[in-house]
Amino acid sequence: MKKTLISLALFATLVTPLVYAKEASSEKQANTAVDFRKAVLQLVRSNMGPLGGMAKGQIDYDSEVIKTNALRIQQLSLMMADYFALDTRKFPVKTHALDIIWEEMDDFKSKTQDLVDAATNLQKLALAEDEDNYRKAIGALGATCKACHDKFKMD
Repeated sequence: MKKTLISLALFATLVTPLVYAKEASSEKQANTAVDFRKAVLQLVRSNMGPLGGMAKGQIDYDSEVIKTNALRIQQLSLMMADYFALDTRKFPVKTHALDIIWEEMDDFKSKTQDLVDAATNLQKLALAEDEDNYRKAIGALGATCKACHDKFKMD
């Protein structure tokens, strides 16, 4: 029991700084954080492309691509809150992220969890070879992206 409590305390100490926003201490640190964010979001985008093509009927249904891309999106979305935890607002960084992210971090995290959940659902449908419902699930996944972009991304 004592080891468990010590382990939990250590885990909380290590993880807490990752989930709560703190300010960047230098322009270099802020730029690096922005570069990492852009990389994660670019990977999400590259995995959404083929899914969108399938949903629109431009690409043939391929359950393997859906499984792979949904898993990747799920894993990448689990990282988003961590990569946005560093508040870069006080430095002149090139970003499309709006300040409201750090003002409403709980809502941002909730929206990233919606992305995780939608990607997980899509993956389940692909594993079940559920070709009848994949378009709706891809649409739901895209809707989570849109909800976050509408509130937190500069046009």
